[in-house]
Amino acid sequence: MTEIGLPLDQLDTPILWTDLDRLERNIRMIAAHFNAAGINWRPHTKGMKVPAIAHKALAAGAIGVTCAKLGEAEVMAAAGIGDILIANQIVGPHKITRLVHLQRQADVKAAVDNAAVVAQIGAAAAESGVEVGLLVEVNTGMNRAGAAPGQPTVELAGVVHDTPGVRLAGLMTWEGHTLSAPTPAEKQVAIETSMTLLRTTVEACRAADLPIEIVSGGGSGTATITPGLGVITEIQAGGAVFGDVTYRSWWDALEPALYVRSMVTSRPTSERIIIDAGYKSLPVTNRTPECATLPAVQSHRGSAEHGVITLEAPDTQVQVGDLLDFLVGYGDATVFLHDNLYGIRNGVVDAVWPILGRGKLR
Repeated sequence: MTEIGLPLDQLDTPILWTDLDRLERNIRMIAAHFNAAGINWRPHTKGMKVPAIAHKALAAGAIGVTCAKLGEAEVMAAAGIGDILIANQIVGPHKITRLVHLQRQADVKAAVDNAAVVAQIGAAAAESGVEVGLLVEVNTGMNRAGAAPGQPTVELAGVVHDTPGVRLAGLMTWEGHTLSAPTPAEKQVAIETSMTLLRTTVEACRAADLPIEIVSGGGSGTATITPGLGVITEIQAGGAVFGDVTYRSWWDALEPALYVRSMVTSRPTSERIIIDAGYKSLPVTNRTPECATLPAVQSHRGSAEHGVITLEAPDTQVQVGDLLDFLVGYGDATVFLHDNLYGIRNGVVDAVWPILGRGKLR
């Protein structure tokens, strides 16, 4: 890449970049946190999208990765990652065929919550001479996908166990509904309630002589609580590596590491700043991005190609042509918008990573 070795200040805007020293410290801290809790780390790649960052997590002790979509799993397998969980249902002949054939590249497991789909995956796998690991997804309060806790999950796990071509790898859940709890105490109780449902379901499966090796769950937003409850064997936290505004609100030990650099393109009034990063490169819908070098901001809104910042008081210091770095509000809603992620060390471009996981909707 021609940009390698260039100072960050010489790159055109808008640009997505990560502070490599902070990113790597976040990865080491997260890995140590889960290791101390006695659980495995399987970081989710739905936010990071970059195999090179997944490999940094593996080097720090992660056992594999989690993907949201089959297409993302194909990208990670092609990048040499050998243990992948697709925390989603793989439905339909096209996707099932791809999942089955991907087994020859990596151990790619998938979530299920439907007996007919289990039969379809098993038949396709048996015909191809491979075996697909399946985790039964348990609905512990998210009310999205997943079998009901208790006997419905036991029955579906039994179907998986008895179906040729697939193997019962374990159970999984995502207690993501707890992130909207109004207070930390209520969040703690909500997570404990979800984990109690998961624990009793695991115990019921094992009482039925069903092998539950993996109990997967959790995420960056619950990573300070869920690991200590003694239920899951692995956690899917991934977005935390970037320490964006959202993830730092859930885990204050993270360092800010993911930025969009933008240029001031207009100063129509002393209270208004226009930048060249709109919602196509710097979304403001989940959490507002933060810029440490701006005066107090009253509001930040985005149109397609413009960011409109209104200040709390008049200011004339910020000039047209100035460069501003914004800590990303929510990496999961930002990284996939860009073609490349620039890795910056000591103010210089150290790596340019194509965001290979973007656009993998199938």
